[in-house]
Amino acid sequence: MEMRLKVRGEMGKMRMDEVGAVRVNGMACKNPLFVQADDFFYSGLHIAGDTGNSYGYRVSPVTVYQIPGLNTLGLSMMRIDYAIWGANPPHTHPRATEILTVLDGTLQVGFITSDPQNRLVTKVLQRGDVFVFPVGLVHFQRNMGHTNASAIAALSSQNPGVISITNSIFGSTPPLSTEMLAQTFGVDNKTVHMLKKKWMHV
Repeated sequence: MEMRLKVRGEMGKMRMDEVGAVRVNGMACKNPLFVQADDFFYSGLHIAGDTGNSYGYRVSPVTVYQIPGLNTLGLSMMRIDYAIWGANPPHTHPRATEILTVLDGTLQVGFITSDPQNRLVTKVLQRGDVFVFPVGLVHFQRNMGHTNASAIAALSSQNPGVISITNSIFGSTPPLSTEMLAQTFGVDNKTVHMLKKKWMHV
């Protein structure tokens, strides 16, 4: 089976082995004669991510953008670090199911089923526990312990994507209508303005 790899051009210019290349999900397929070990290699998941942000968490992704050899293989992974009470807030992966393993700490995790039930499925995990988030569903993780926590997740896509709920709703470009958001969430325009101001600067 022909190996297809993303090719990175210098400063956005196409390299000779990109010219006429077939693209899969936007990634150029590399000629198998030019494949190197580094196309399948990444180093760095042993390093804890910087959680010094307002959420108190950091994702270190390993997708096709970090490992070109993942192109067409339908697989990726990430490390997630959580400060004390840090949270990976509600989000979705539109192209992937996620399976998460806790490395250290205590995490509350969960997902919300689709309409019309919108049922919260949640559990508290300890080191070594595993939990699955089905593709496309809104899900989250939160550090419930008294120490930092970390986890490794695998995803069923080379490029799973992520849609952060609050960022997409209150931080879109151009912004969604204040009146529509006020009506949607049952709040006044002033509250929506405050939230927009916050999320547009995150």
